[in-house]
Amino acid sequence: MSEQDQQPQDENQIIAERRAKLKALREQGNPFPNDFPREHLAEVLHEQYEDLPKEELEAKNIAVVVAGRMMLKRLMGKASFATLQDMSGRLQIYITDDHTGAAAHEAFKHFDLGDIIGVRGTMFKTNKGELSVRATEIKLLTKALRPLPDKWHGLTDQEVKYRQRYVDLMMNEETKLTFVRRSKIMQAFRSFLMSRRFLEVETPMMHPIPGGAAARPFETHHNALDMQLFLRIAPELYLKRLVVGGFEKVFEINRNFRNEGISPRHNPEFTMLEFYVAYRDYRYLMALTEQMFSYICQEVLGTTTISYQGRVIDFAKPFARMSMVQAVLHYHPEFSLAQINDPKFLIGYFEQHKFEYRKGDGIGGLQTTLFEETTEHLLFDPTFIVDYPAETSPLARRSDKHPEITERFELFIAGRELANGFSELNDAEDQAERFMQQVRQKEAGDKEAMHYDADYIRALEYGLPPTAGEGIGIDRFVMLLTDSANIRDVILFPHMRPES
Repeated sequence: MSEQDQQPQDENQIIAERRAKLKALREQGNPFPNDFPREHLAEVLHEQYEDLPKEELEAKNIAVVVAGRMMLKRLMGKASFATLQDMSGRLQIYITDDHTGAAAHEAFKHFDLGDIIGVRGTMFKTNKGELSVRATEIKLLTKALRPLPDKWHGLTDQEVKYRQRYVDLMMNEETKLTFVRRSKIMQAFRSFLMSRRFLEVETPMMHPIPGGAAARPFETHHNALDMQLFLRIAPELYLKRLVVGGFEKVFEINRNFRNEGISPRHNPEFTMLEFYVAYRDYRYLMALTEQMFSYICQEVLGTTTISYQGRVIDFAKPFARMSMVQAVLHYHPEFSLAQINDPKFLIGYFEQHKFEYRKGDGIGGLQTTLFEETTEHLLFDPTFIVDYPAETSPLARRSDKHPEITERFELFIAGRELANGFSELNDAEDQAERFMQQVRQKEAGDKEAMHYDADYIRALEYGLPPTAGEGIGIDRFVMLLTDSANIRDVILFPHMRPES
């Protein structure tokens, strides 16, 4: 029998042994006490006492009460060491017959790695200078029935890390730091906008009509109302209703749900920041986005320069700006401007290279497909792609000088779209016509085309002031600032296929 075949049996044996220990503990009373209030954290104790000389620390006789998961254990006769891990870090515990008591020390010897324990004692330093707690009381708070992963190999199976994030967080400090950084990034986004008088709001996550993006929704049913509902694909149309109502600067950090594929940069449930500001246009948004990203990097990392997958990105520099056509010509000089403006050429090129495209697309839609298939993955440095075709931008305001394009941009960094923003379409009649065009596309088989939203049209008829709005993919931004190659690395519980 191979080692791999033996492993499950070994683990089952360990679990059986731990269940036997738990049974014995139950016979003595409640094995899951909740009467041990922790008073001190490992990180704070290290900050306060790490630099104190051994003799001075001993003289102060500092009493502490700590608790956490036991990650390491060394038995040495009448003395033992353990390492406790709490939410802030790790701290060494020293257990002896003299200070803890022989009975308590003997009980400790039967504790297992992964057990949650509470410790009272005094701070001291070992002869090697390691800050530790000399235990006077040690108490088992939670018995761990499953063993921790092997201490030498840790948790290395990527799929297991995603499925059992709780174990990943226990064992991998880098994982924990990733999600701490994610939290700080979220705080920084909020701080940036709220300092500029934006109001944070919450809008519905169940919509009677999916809207605000071109995407396939998840469907559900409300029994009491006997109506079909859709999980939110974007909060856009609700946020713009609020601007109509007089909330002229609003934002929402929102969960969106799109019934699409899973990939290193796609999860069916994801987090976005969307914000809207009245009396501004898409140029203002681009400048604000540059300021925002630079601020967040400085606030979270202490620098505006990051390393992502071995390449440097400087968020202090102005972001590049170019149209889709300019970008394609820049990165693919083998194309001519005439070819990019020729529908027959583009269709032939797509069919030759087996690129998917919508058969009914005009030149704008075909150019968008060309850009997406050939160029967007090459945009590593922050780049605004501007002036999107009107036919692919049903919610954006048309350019006054060139009505075939819109006042819209998408921001690309490291080959991925990070943000989408535009001057909002506030002409109710134009918006109604564009919705009808989307309906025709849906009837022709486009599952991602938008529905006609009559209430949103009614809101526009009351008058939406000139407005600019933007959505930023939080997960993808966190990937950048944590140097993560896969979106699952920055989502605590990513969606996975069922375990076989």
